[in-house]
Amino acid sequence: MDQSIPWTFRINGIFSRQIKIEESFETIADRFAALEGTIILLSGGDLECARYHILAARPWLAFRGYGKQLQITTYKKSTHFEGDPFDTLRAISNAFRIEGKDLPQPVAAGLFGYLAYDLKDHLEKLPRTAINDLDLPDICFFAPSIILVEDKKTGRTSLTIPKRVDGKKPLWEGDLADFECILKKPVPHKRHFSGEPGGFQSNFTRPVYENAVNTIKDYIAAGHVYQVNMSQRFEMDFHGDGYSFFRTLYEENPAPFYAYINAGDHQVISTSPERFLHLNDKKIETRPIKGTRPRGNTSAEDEQFKYELIRSKKDDAELSMIVDLLRNDLGKVCVAGSVKVAEHKRLEAYQNVYHLVSIVTGELEKEQDAIDLVKATFPGGSITGCPKIRAMEIIDELEPTRRHVYTGAIGYLGFHGTLDLNIAIRTAVVLNGKILFSVGGGIVFDSNSADEYEETLHKGHTLMTVFKETSDYKHPNNYAWVNGVFKPLETVTVGVTAPGFQYGHGFFETIYSVKGHCPLLIDHLDRFNRTWNDLMPGVPPDLSWETIIDQVLTHNELTQTTAAIKIIAACGNRKNPPWDHTLVVTARFYTHRLDALESTGINLATYPEVRQTPLANHKTLNYLYYLLAGRWAQSRGAHEALILNPDGTISETNTANILVIRDDTVLRPTSPHVLTGVMTQAACRQLQSWGYQITPAKLRPTDLFNYDEVLLTNALMGAVPVLSLDGQDLPLVSDLWQRINAAVFSVK
Repeated sequence: MDQSIPWTFRINGIFSRQIKIEESFETIADRFAALEGTIILLSGGDLECARYHILAARPWLAFRGYGKQLQITTYKKSTHFEGDPFDTLRAISNAFRIEGKDLPQPVAAGLFGYLAYDLKDHLEKLPRTAINDLDLPDICFFAPSIILVEDKKTGRTSLTIPKRVDGKKPLWEGDLADFECILKKPVPHKRHFSGEPGGFQSNFTRPVYENAVNTIKDYIAAGHVYQVNMSQRFEMDFHGDGYSFFRTLYEENPAPFYAYINAGDHQVISTSPERFLHLNDKKIETRPIKGTRPRGNTSAEDEQFKYELIRSKKDDAELSMIVDLLRNDLGKVCVAGSVKVAEHKRLEAYQNVYHLVSIVTGELEKEQDAIDLVKATFPGGSITGCPKIRAMEIIDELEPTRRHVYTGAIGYLGFHGTLDLNIAIRTAVVLNGKILFSVGGGIVFDSNSADEYEETLHKGHTLMTVFKETSDYKHPNNYAWVNGVFKPLETVTVGVTAPGFQYGHGFFETIYSVKGHCPLLIDHLDRFNRTWNDLMPGVPPDLSWETIIDQVLTHNELTQTTAAIKIIAACGNRKNPPWDHTLVVTARFYTHRLDALESTGINLATYPEVRQTPLANHKTLNYLYYLLAGRWAQSRGAHEALILNPDGTISETNTANILVIRDDTVLRPTSPHVLTGVMTQAACRQLQSWGYQITPAKLRPTDLFNYDEVLLTNALMGAVPVLSLDGQDLPLVSDLWQRINAAVFSVK
């Protein structure tokens, strides 16, 4: 890795000063939350471990890893290579190591982010049968140029900036001015978030979860393990601002190791009460949690739950096993005889639950570093089981999806040898219009399967109920129209032998709706019927699609907002008429693409795999090429992939058509392998009415830099500007795209 990354700069000391703030730390953090790479660590409560609030922002380096495929980004340049993520962490830490005894505490410079649970596969040879359905990084860290720390004990707030230099050229002098500029901006208005109260869907049914618990008990009886941490994942549609959700949770239920990570394409919200590892001056601390009871509705009930937890032999045995496991893990890298149990079975109270907590300490051997410590202990024993490796094998066997950040670790790795990581429990991920979080518990031989299931609900109570209590948009329904019948979306199924499923024999239309009005509906339905005649057996269905769409919007309470409607037609099983086709209409709340990205435009990256297809005139269900292209672009730090024809000329992007403008001329890239979008046609009609000449042209990627502006068009986002291609800025953008959208999507 050292050879792969030619470091041209280094850290040449630390700028630090105390500052006086007139507002709360959380209010200051509000101004940075929307910026990609911002990490906010809040310490709630009065425990001795909850001392510091930390804001880490404006990163100068980002490190992401997907399996062995790693990416480091600095100054808008990305380097991709194959390697071990832990070795790369060590290489980055060594490259920017800071020496000194009087450095600001608790961290002066370093990497902030997360280690996903699935990094275990780099440490042990384990089965991989759980589905990776999120496609998120296994490791995601940012090196901030600005670190703000509030010491709750002393009341002092300090600003720290690493002095980055390239040769003799200082790279950090603008960081202070940047911080002061952002600090002067008005506090953002609280943005809203919404979901479906009570609408979380699990990746388990209750019977299947309880059966998994019983399977673990069978493994315990057979001598495979003593304990296994079993979890289930919940998800639901999510709209709005993830950081507002984080702030609401913190106000409702502060805990010692709260964390918010804005990773750009996803956000991580952690309300963890558990410390995984703390390292400072070679001194190590870990705080495993085992044993949970809910808070009571009355004082008497509360006392009863506390008594039950303290007296529970099951919970005592569970915690003791994990303490022994952690002592063994720490012993691999600690000075002989230094590992001790400083406190055992301490009762800690939180908003909705009680926990039993132990504190284990040790001293790191001189030749070992923070990375060695993480590798020796990751993932934490409290959320895997005992013995750890066999427990992780059983978790993979029984849990249907990979955990990602849940039960991984979140925090920082200092460039001066410090470390503070939580156990990522009570942790949610906001991704692609969904919010997902997992809850679990330790299973031992005398566990009761029904009680274990209920315990997961107690632990998830805060995250679930905050929507019911604070969400500003109540969306009780999520229905689909399926062959004439309205069904809850989660109950809709597809026959696995149908050609629509096996071969992608089908097509779809995506339609934009604003306050119940679909401006381009007729155009979409015309294309729907043309595609049916070309691709499907039988005649097009004689249906009043306008009425069906109205009903779908009404059922889903979307008549007064913006929505994305999808009509899907898939070929069924029968070989002869009447054809067993599947017709589906869905609707969901739609947030404009630029609002979701918090961007003024789209950044493109040129996809190396050209596109050639005889089905270009149809919007088929075979969409894999575009999904892969979009994923590739995002891995390069772009929003969209620029797709080329076999001759190297421009075709389209993975979601949109392209329009290129110069003076009063609009160039449409010519391609036999592209579907001309309904929005593109509407935009061109509008531009023609304003006096623009529409001209087909063969264009190459480099040509885009020679025109006034470049626009993308599709049915949902309308027209949007393109800001850059392959990291290079494109010409200045006008308001033409906004005028197009206002004209095309105006509600009469």
